[in-house]
Amino acid sequence: MARWERREAPGGAARSGWLLRPPGLVPYAAANAAMHELAERRLAGDVPNTLILLEHPPVYTAGRRWKPEHITWTEDRIREAGAELHFIDRGGSLTFHGPGQLVAYPIIDLGAKPDALRYVRRLEEVVIRAAADVGVRLHRSDVQTGVWSGERKVCAIGVRLMRARVTVHGFALNCTTDLSWYDAIVPCGLADEGVASLSQLAGHEITVADVTVPVLRHFERVFDIQLESCAAETDAFAAAPASSWSTPA
Repeated sequence: MARWERREAPGGAARSGWLLRPPGLVPYAAANAAMHELAERRLAGDVPNTLILLEHPPVYTAGRRWKPEHITWTEDRIREAGAELHFIDRGGSLTFHGPGQLVAYPIIDLGAKPDALRYVRRLEEVVIRAAADVGVRLHRSDVQTGVWSGERKVCAIGVRLMRARVTVHGFALNCTTDLSWYDAIVPCGLADEGVASLSQLAGHEITVADVTVPVLRHFERVFDIQLESCAAETDAFAAAPASSWSTPA
């Protein structure tokens, strides 16, 4: 098996990496397990830096800073609406993933002296540039992570560094997302801020497919990496049937 060096590519050339794009709606548990396995393999040098792009069926994830008051629906109501609730190991509080939302999970080795804040700012930059390419102007917050339009969050970001080095989790960009799903939670624990989608802001439909190429292009530029599709690694991601989700009641 090839070993993937931690050092930068010589001569200023972009590093090579993998792009994984599992089809369909990928169950959260499958994606979470595959992401962590890839991160362990990245730590061992067995795989290169990797970007996973996918969509999930409706699911709420609670990070390490979640509080009970951040969930406004009962777990029974969440299940009855066709969604799941997972308690996970990233930072932050509650967020939603679902159809019409582009979810990105970068598996990146940040080196022996990682700068987590710089990494998050680079993710924000990718999304800001990609949104501009489809005609939507977004910005950072001076206080909170993520990407915003005014006081409404369009892209949530939550990350973790495994062994203080390799990234897991990532960002979720609302494209055609049904925003009524957010009624079940206080998004990111921020009671005074709302959520928005690219389609809502643009006044016309901007799909996951519309924004995927801009996200890929700017990810490669911001992170100085050349991504190559690696379909063989998508076997760990099992697509969910479309009937497994519905509009919230």
